[in-house]
Amino acid sequence: MTDRYETLAARIDERFGDQLTRVASICGELTYVVDKADLHSVATSLRNEGEFGFEMLVDVCGVDYLNYGSAEWATSSATGTGFSRGVEREPVILDESDEFDPQRFAVVYHLLSIQHNFRLRLRAFTGTDNPPMIGSVVDIWNGANWFEREVFDMFGILFVGHPDLRRILTDYGFVGHPFRKDFPLIGNVEVSYDVEKGRVAYQPVTIEPRTLVPRVIRDDNRYSEDLKDHVDG
Repeated sequence: MTDRYETLAARIDERFGDQLTRVASICGELTYVVDKADLHSVATSLRNEGEFGFEMLVDVCGVDYLNYGSAEWATSSATGTGFSRGVEREPVILDESDEFDPQRFAVVYHLLSIQHNFRLRLRAFTGTDNPPMIGSVVDIWNGANWFEREVFDMFGILFVGHPDLRRILTDYGFVGHPFRKDFPLIGNVEVSYDVEKGRVAYQPVTIEPRTLVPRVIRDDNRYSEDLKDHVDG
């Protein structure tokens, strides 16, 4: 973290106090977690107050932390017999609970201050609401309009106060939200042309669920000290 960003972090800590919680970074980035109840006021201050001046919203991203940190396979046991290895996936179970884990869904805001040449990331969790909800920031940064529609489409997160919240990427009548971790990778339906009906028709997906296991090379004998002289010779 450069001195410039440490100075900015000190200003943010002094200005917002407990409203923002800094996230540790190993790559020199400045990220804060903000409660969704404080999001709108904090975002407004970050844009309007001269010492911050984050006049541009670069991006809005959704995140689903379901099963975060768990792997579908152990790469340490992968073989070297080829790429066509696979594992059987567990059946997809949709999360139909009345409440979500409070830190399952998050919305991440990437901010840019052109006047000060600073970048800042805010992350707000949606809490236990089902469907997940958070306030819109379209009235702060108008560019959030399509970003928030994309997050709604892919994750099903509702942005309260959005002027026109509707799907933007998926087809009309699409069921579900493709970027949720409990949405099946093969989807729910497939599309084909039905000759008898003379039109495009939807039917339940027929693809078999399967996950390829990547080949992970832990060691390479070409760089072994025992073989170095032999290889060089």
